[in-house]
Amino acid sequence: MELKYSSGNINELPVGAVVYFVSEFDKIPKNLKALDDCCGNAITDLLKTTEFTGKNGEISVLRNVDCFKAMKVILLGVGAKKSLNHDSFRKAMGILSRHKSLTSIGRAVFYFDGFEDASFYQGTIEGYLLGSFKLLDYKSGDDKKSKNFLKEITFAVDNKKHLKRLEKAVTQGQIIAEGQLLARTLGLMPSNYFTPIDFAEKAKELAKKYKFKCRILDEAAIEKEKMGALLAVSKGSVEPPRFIICEYKGGPANRDPIVLVGKGVTFDSGGISLKAGLNMGDMKGDMCGGGVVLSAITTAARLGIQQNIVALIPTVENMPSGHATKPGDIHVSRKGLTIENINTDAEGRLILADALDYANKFNPQAVIDVATLTGATLYILGYAGIPIMGNNDKIKDQFRSAADNTAEKVWELPIWDEHRDQMKSSIADLQNSGGRAAGTITAGAFLENFIGDWPWLHVDIAYVDQEPSGKAYVPKGITGIGMRLLVSTLQNWKKV
Repeated sequence: MELKYSSGNINELPVGAVVYFVSEFDKIPKNLKALDDCCGNAITDLLKTTEFTGKNGEISVLRNVDCFKAMKVILLGVGAKKSLNHDSFRKAMGILSRHKSLTSIGRAVFYFDGFEDASFYQGTIEGYLLGSFKLLDYKSGDDKKSKNFLKEITFAVDNKKHLKRLEKAVTQGQIIAEGQLLARTLGLMPSNYFTPIDFAEKAKELAKKYKFKCRILDEAAIEKEKMGALLAVSKGSVEPPRFIICEYKGGPANRDPIVLVGKGVTFDSGGISLKAGLNMGDMKGDMCGGGVVLSAITTAARLGIQQNIVALIPTVENMPSGHATKPGDIHVSRKGLTIENINTDAEGRLILADALDYANKFNPQAVIDVATLTGATLYILGYAGIPIMGNNDKIKDQFRSAADNTAEKVWELPIWDEHRDQMKSSIADLQNSGGRAAGTITAGAFLENFIGDWPWLHVDIAYVDQEPSGKAYVPKGITGIGMRLLVSTLQNWKKV
């Protein structure tokens, strides 16, 4: 995709379409009167029949507009002017990104007539890239060929003084959207193509390309680190575990890093506590937390974010076999705490436990872990938002601000002593499951035992990592949610 920028007269541009962003109206606004005259009062007619009034996601196509060299003008509604924000443009463009009026042409102009907020520009490119995403790698024949023929977009404003701001916002939005698409792609890859070793190789490939450090602990190195909880999960699989360590240094050398920890279970059968067969194929996406974290540090490097960042991704397969860990087994974590394995399908918290303890090596200023951890999230926020927990109000506030900046919703849950008590074992220090009651919170209470003396935030993206039906800029399937949240948090980071 080639992106260009223009100011001034767009009428003379010989493109397939000019896209006009239009806020909601009940009479023809001044900026559309000239266009209405050019097309024989077609916009007036659309208003009379209420076919187009600028509501978010409304699309109307005007053809053979006399005063344009473009083949057509596409009116795209962005919603009520008083409530416009970045997500208004993200949603509207996400809808248009799959519309044949746009995908059937090779070149288009996105014209921001009267819209000067840089977040609108960024939201537009994000909406286009996120909304038009399709993974075709595993298709064959004609189905492998993209049906989207748009190869060039010119972003246009009237005032030349806004060009630099436009280009900066669009460039940033492109990089961030590509980061989320990376997270989606990793989550969609079938587990026979994306094992823990493949995950580690992908991390090294990205580190080399975008110039940050990456090293991998193999099974012997993991054993040397005494990560008994992680090793217990991997025992049932023929695929050996890996522990991915990425480091990006964008801040002063003496500044402590922000550590991101991501769950990387490349397939979760549940182990001996086998999951039901229905929808088990979705469990290839149980590494989405790790995918989001790898995508976030990659995006931070591409944007040149001025922070020091470490990404830790423990990656395993959780499979049943004669070698698999069993319910009732006890494992010794890297921290030395013993864990009774009540349910082998509560495996994510085991690998995160050793990763959170390993984070102490970096003397972090804060740690954020991201994981598809508990099915119980479905009964708290459904598919609408992300439960978060932590021990520091400042980091929670920063994450909530990032949620406002990205339209990725979060909601804080408490961790009370009653939840901590649920995770105590009668024969070990801890048990890995406290039962169904408050399942999302008790998972957080379990992880809390492995954090050091630093601010910590736990982000449970289970269920929101999958979109069941498809939304404006989130097609059905893996969402990549959390990537933009992390990047926004890192961009606006204040020491906690």
